[in-house]
Amino acid sequence: MMRILIYGLNYTPELTGVGKYTGEMAEWLAAQGHEVRVVTALPYYPAWQIDPRFSPWRYCTESIKDVKVWRCPLWVPQKPTGLKRILHLASFALSSLPVVLWQGLTWQPDIVFVVEPAFFCVVGALLASRISGAKAWLHIQDFEIDAGFDLGLLPSSGIIRSSISIIERWLTNRFDRVSTISERMLERLKSKGVFAQKCVYFPNWVDTTKIYPLPNSSLLRQKLGIASDTFVALYSGSMGEKQGLEILLAAAQLLATDYPNILFVLCGEGSAKEQLQKSAKKLPNVRFLNLQPVDKLNDLLNLADVHLLPQLCNAADLVMPSKLQGMCASGRPVIATVLPDTQIAQVLQNCGLTVMPGDTTALTESIIYLATHPKRCLELGKAARKFTINNWQQAKILQQLEQKFDLLCLTPKLEIDGARLEQSLKSD
Repeated sequence: MMRILIYGLNYTPELTGVGKYTGEMAEWLAAQGHEVRVVTALPYYPAWQIDPRFSPWRYCTESIKDVKVWRCPLWVPQKPTGLKRILHLASFALSSLPVVLWQGLTWQPDIVFVVEPAFFCVVGALLASRISGAKAWLHIQDFEIDAGFDLGLLPSSGIIRSSISIIERWLTNRFDRVSTISERMLERLKSKGVFAQKCVYFPNWVDTTKIYPLPNSSLLRQKLGIASDTFVALYSGSMGEKQGLEILLAAAQLLATDYPNILFVLCGEGSAKEQLQKSAKKLPNVRFLNLQPVDKLNDLLNLADVHLLPQLCNAADLVMPSKLQGMCASGRPVIATVLPDTQIAQVLQNCGLTVMPGDTTALTESIIYLATHPKRCLELGKAARKFTINNWQQAKILQQLEQKFDLLCLTPKLEIDGARLEQSLKSD
């Protein structure tokens, strides 16, 4: 059995995004008999408000399903902007540094596993692994630095970006293993100068026994009073700047008069939600729902006739949306606004539709097509479910991770350094 120290910004009980997956991974590893500890922040995402059950500026510990969790304070801006996001991430890196170092020094883990975002935490993870003799593993859920530049959240100066990229590459190559969640992101990782021997494909997953097509109509549909002949186009997830959700309201406006039986449902929380609600005030075919609890997630996903996955053009392949697995597992087709050569487009080749980012007309036409072709909608949904079972089953993916952890712990440090030296000689 291994001692595994997990270090990251987000964790259970956060219901969406990175925290959901980190929590499920930690609990699964603990259930296999491994000792698992977590250093994380106070829960705040996706509402961008610290959970009222926690004191904003206090450290605390708790035990969740045999996982010992250390929670560290952080600053959470009410309206996150580029600079505020940086300060937000830095506040956690600073408050958590003494905790992760103490865990490395006193607990002596076998593996220190750090999750990006936040990249600010990689220094603490490396130091903790060095003082404990542990292997260091960096898992990238989101190329946050690239996204920050490409989305205009960070200064666009070439010198600044080049300098940060050099630091990023140097720090990343200090890890024994570096994983990420899609094949395209893995290619990007290698193109950034990370040694190929270190790179690992570790996708997100879904529990297909908990998310599955319901044989009958969703109870949530009945509760909300949505007629059985209404075609529901559902967006469920975080409502932030990276999602480009404005296009959904633009499509709803185009459909409001001629297709009153098509209803847009937007469910979730995030920094952009308030503005979206203001923009949708006069749209009768748009409804907002609060984030649903875990035990209602399958009912929510089955509310949809089609799932909507808007993405900004310059965010493609910087992230692999974690919501996609649940969408496909529910047996419903997905319409995504992505470029044709992206990973998301490849996934949806046989189980959904894709349109160009920002193309409101194409998105509208795709929704109309599925709303008026129920047989095709059903076929795509079945294909989505099949793809999920073949590629994203939780137990299979986490078993493979456990095996990689075992192999890494048995790998002599000399062998890893040798691979690094070999790659350096090739690049020279």
